[in-house]
Amino acid sequence: MVCKIEQVSFISRLCRISRKSIRSMVLSLVLIMLLVPSVSGAGPAVTERTIPFFPGERVTYEGRWGIIPAGEVTLEVLPKETIRGVEAYHFAMITKTNSAVDLIYKIREQQDSYVAADMSRSILYKKKTESKHPRDVVVNFDWNKQESTYTNFGQSSAPVHIVSGTFDPLALFFILRLQDLTENSVIEIPISDGSTNYRVKATIGKKGIIDIEGKKYPSIEVAPDMERLEGIVKKSENPQLKIWFSADEKKIPLKIQSQVGIISFIFEFVSMAP
Repeated sequence: MVCKIEQVSFISRLCRISRKSIRSMVLSLVLIMLLVPSVSGAGPAVTERTIPFFPGERVTYEGRWGIIPAGEVTLEVLPKETIRGVEAYHFAMITKTNSAVDLIYKIREQQDSYVAADMSRSILYKKKTESKHPRDVVVNFDWNKQESTYTNFGQSSAPVHIVSGTFDPLALFFILRLQDLTENSVIEIPISDGSTNYRVKATIGKKGIIDIEGKKYPSIEVAPDMERLEGIVKKSENPQLKIWFSADEKKIPLKIQSQVGIISFIFEFVSMAP
């Protein structure tokens, strides 16, 4: 009974926040799942033996705002495809807000990332969102012209120039897993969403142990910058983000913790298949 009262009180406080603030918080929650750092530049192409993921892998996370369940995120490696003559990995990310959050701002979203099989660059990116602000986005990476082009519901924007080794936002989850994470270092990588280019920088912290539902995991802490949230949240809200990756050869994102104003978000590892 006490737990239910606390949940009702928490939801009531959320509902008293302005609609614009609610939208900003939920959008920042989605962006937080994208802003994962990697090393500067793509580096040399990798061989099949050095890649720690494979088609069929599926990782699930559960999120919450305080004591309120916020939703579920799934990262998946699908079978390879050939895109415009290039063999590519197919990565997918599915985001679903929970029933409590649906009352405030419902989101059902799937993102698809197609990355050259040697993990040197992105080839294609898609995002389909069902919400109050729907999206049907396609970003094409034209490496002959070194341009990426953003299209939403068939309407294209002017192409933007991209540099060698540029990736789409979702691909960063998987690019990072190929790299060595060195304590107390700063790393970055160029990415493009088709409408703009930016470099995600991050500070690598120390290795340690985190506890998720009573299970302990060796991990390493990573703190990306939050510049990508400009226009979504105010600087005065002092957005902060930390991500803990498994300290092993797979480098699975285990926990994501963010603070945006008075609201904190936490996503934690639930399961991995196979």
